[in-house]
Amino acid sequence: MKIGFIGLGVMGAPMASHLANAGHSIVTTLNRSPLPACLEQHHLEIAATPAEVAQRCDVVILMLPDTPDVERVVLGQKGLIEGLGERSLVIDMSSISPIATRTIASAVEAKGASYLDAPVSGGEVGAKAATLTIMVGGGQAAYQRALPLFEFMGKNITLVGEENGAGQMCKVANQIIVALNIEAVGEALVLASKAGCNPAAVRKTLMGGFAASRILEVHGERMIKRTFDAGFRIRLHQKDLGLALETARSLGVSLPNTATCQELFNSSKARGDGELDHSALVRSLEVMSAHEIGSQA
Repeated sequence: MKIGFIGLGVMGAPMASHLANAGHSIVTTLNRSPLPACLEQHHLEIAATPAEVAQRCDVVILMLPDTPDVERVVLGQKGLIEGLGERSLVIDMSSISPIATRTIASAVEAKGASYLDAPVSGGEVGAKAATLTIMVGGGQAAYQRALPLFEFMGKNITLVGEENGAGQMCKVANQIIVALNIEAVGEALVLASKAGCNPAAVRKTLMGGFAASRILEVHGERMIKRTFDAGFRIRLHQKDLGLALETARSLGVSLPNTATCQELFNSSKARGDGELDHSALVRSLEVMSAHEIGSQA
């Protein structure tokens, strides 16, 4: 199959490479050198505009940074909307606003095409290993059509709801849970460390009890060892919590702890930590406590 793939960044490039490795041809608007390393061995077809990508391909996948980027690529001048046909399927795997997703989907479906929102969780590691969790919103027929492609990129694939925006809403919920767990682990380790305890020993002990979690296991170790090389960047998590709070306001829902965590991300970014892994949120907690966890490791 000839597949359009727009957004060949840290996540998109390995995702597209899995499709290419499976024998699919990739059409993109990328026109830069060098190509991401994982795509160097593949011949990519370059289209001048998103509209041209849509004209060449029945399926187009998007993996873009934020809501305005998706709106521009789909609805803007020479956007996908101008090249879509009745067999077209647009799959947005970016993490964007659930509210905007419904508007974009309606415009695509008005052209007779189909639309799925399918954001992912698992970060760069999951993208490279093809083990992403994929949360899908949209019709059952479109989902079944896309499922063989999803299976080349992820392992845990779920149709969350048959209405567009359901996948994005699930991703927002995921990001709330992850962020608040990072904050909780950070607070616990800062407290234990400042009290004179060895944070590595505390973490090891807690991993055997009810407090055990993937965040404590992976990010707790990052906090102790000070290994904040980006897996999922603070600025991206900050963007996702912004989507959560924006959606909550529109629905009249209160998210007090999400708002607090967003302020910590804001502080982290203001301090120049925006490109670090989101586990580096702990550095803002450490500043407020005048204590670094690693000093007692």
